Amino acid sequence: MELNGADIVVRCLADEGVEHVFGYPGGAVLYIYDAIFKQDKFQHILVRHEQAAVHAADAYSRSSNKTGVCIVTSGPGVTNAVTGIATAYMDSIPMVIISGQVPTAAIGEDAFQECDTVGITRPCVKHNFLVRDVKDLADTLRRAFYIARTGRPGPVLVDIPKDITLAPGKYTPPKGEITMRSYAPVTKGHQGQIKKAVQMLLAAERPMIYTGGGVILSDAAPELAELVDYMGAPCTNTLMGLGGLPASHPSFLGMPGMHGTYEANMAMQHCDVLLAIGARFDDRVIGNPKHFAQNPRKIIHVDIDPSSISKRVRVDVPIVGNVKDVLVDMLAQFRAADTKPPALAKWWQQVNTWRGKECLKYTNSDEVIKPQFVVEKLWEVTGGNAFVTSDVGQHQMWAAQYYRFGSPRRWINSGGLGTMGVGLPYAMGVQMANPGEDIAVITGEASIQMNIQELSTCQQYHLTPKIVCLNNRFLGMVRQWQQIDYGSRYSESYMDSLPDFVKVAEAYGHVGLRIERPADVEPALREAFNKHKKRLVFLDFITDRTENVWPMVKAGRGLTEMLLGSEDL
Repeated sequence: MELNGADIVVRCLADEGVEHVFGYPGGAVLYIYDAIFKQDKFQHILVRHEQAAVHAADAYSRSSNKTGVCIVTSGPGVTNAVTGIATAYMDSIPMVIISGQVPTAAIGEDAFQECDTVGITRPCVKHNFLVRDVKDLADTLRRAFYIARTGRPGPVLVDIPKDITLAPGKYTPPKGEITMRSYAPVTKGHQGQIKKAVQMLLAAERPMIYTGGGVILSDAAPELAELVDYMGAPCTNTLMGLGGLPASHPSFLGMPGMHGTYEANMAMQHCDVLLAIGARFDDRVIGNPKHFAQNPRKIIHVDIDPSSISKRVRVDVPIVGNVKDVLVDMLAQFRAADTKPPALAKWWQQVNTWRGKECLKYTNSDEVIKPQFVVEKLWEVTGGNAFVTSDVGQHQMWAAQYYRFGSPRRWINSGGLGTMGVGLPYAMGVQMANPGEDIAVITGEASIQMNIQELSTCQQYHLTPKIVCLNNRFLGMVRQWQQIDYGSRYSESYMDSLPDFVKVAEAYGHVGLRIERPADVEPALREAFNKHKKRLVFLDFITDRTENVWPMVKAGRGLTEMLLGSEDL
């Protein structure tokens, strides 16, 4: 059948099973928005800023394993979206961004609201396209979804000039799987390499399992739990991998890295065989690579992306493949092996000695609210089952440390790019994908203001996250670094002239609560999640201004060179 380009866009989205699209209209995409108005296959969510559209689509994907979709207009619409695109790219989130572009004849003429979208986004997308002929439009969109969700996932942008959305073209429904000669990601791991890894692990005296976001993205949590139980080895989940192994599992050592637990970091450093699964040995996890390499150990690295293997540390057994598929094959080889996993009593004795440090223990107070206490109470009130989104800073680390995640895709945060302002739009995307679930936004008074206008979107679409603001009147993590490394010179890190968040929430039509006493923390949380279950509630917790995140590995230091508290300064 013959349709115009805008109708082809809408048909392609419906073909992909898209149910929700986040976006903001503008001149270059008005034909697409006219086509959206005339269809009923998916719901469009009108955000208040293009950055929020991309963040919401990002979290929609993270929490559902679907491909997020957003639409922005040309020029400032695209440039406003770049932060969200880069955020998704760093965390390997499958997403398709449809951007409008000036008419084909005007490209390169400095037309109104023109920018080089392909050039600007090239460094922060998995791939991008500029559609110059309506005949290519449907095939390009289908390729975009295929590329976004296969191999190492990531955002793919399709830039569509306005005249292409008006031009008539033939539409043919999709037939069969997409194949691309130039793009054929490996999913099955090499059986010989897997056999080497299994033999190495069976001979290990101090094995350690280190997992990252790849376990979450490939839905391999069941296989990981089975592997951990079979081996009886300690396991750590990175910031992006939390929930991959339940925090209640006896083998779970907590998060590793800059603000990881003492036991996780020490075990990472002193194991004799390290099995890395869907993780990339980034700077926030292993610290200084030279320090990490001081202790001899064998490293097995499983990852879908061959470019991530041996990128920062030398690997002994590389296995390229989809994490879930590799773990299935690895478990099969373990069961087929004549040798059983060795007894690890001596290794666990050492690990439990490190655990005895109780590195996450803190001194609570009856006078001032401790941020760790708020997160612990949030975990209790929600039964540990909430979807938790966070912004970036101290509150993000406290959420990771003290909300004990029991399942994957419940922890939604910006790990790689470290983007402030994501918490609220993330919650919007999560709720659209998971209606009826408890959703908490753990944020700070600085981060929440970066996209606070999305309170309006929440009101329009009846979205009801509970905003847990740990308000310490500082750019908390910046202040912490300034205290430790810059002689307590708090340069521009104090938040003066803050709004009354209760009144702000009420002005947008929501519920606002201000909590200043520790005794009121739990009652306020219960009121928010029970009495006001069907309302957005902004809980402004006035917390201890001087609290720091411990443990901490200073930049440039080694994984085991941890500061466990202020006494180590």
